[in-house]
Amino acid sequence: MSSIFSKIVRGDLPAFKVAEDEKHLAFLDVFPISYGHVLVIPKKETDYIFDINTEEYLELFRFAKYVAKAMDKVISCSRIGIAVVGLEVPHTHIHLVPLNNIEDINFTRPKLKFSEMEMQDIAQRIRTAI
Repeated sequence: MSSIFSKIVRGDLPAFKVAEDEKHLAFLDVFPISYGHVLVIPKKETDYIFDINTEEYLELFRFAKYVAKAMDKVISCSRIGIAVVGLEVPHTHIHLVPLNNIEDINFTRPKLKFSEMEMQDIAQRIRTAI
């Protein structure tokens, strides 16, 4: 069964995309814990991050760094935090979370809600910085 992220990759579900190459996709988390929270995924569906081969692992983190550097340019925060949890969706993904303090990366906090227009604006700002 394909994951929700694979459906986004195929175009079966919409997403607020910020970056894409032939192997990776970055898009806004629709249940963000911080303004500008981005998910970075490999297009190839693999459940557990440590099951991907070393080359794919390094490429995924290189792509995540590329996206995080763009986020740094357009989102007001102290830094971009990174987390790999891997429990909520059976598809490897990296969370890039704008941070001002340690509480900003607490996944048990209530999720934030932004309008579609706000999400489009955030995604566009990051895309422009790339």
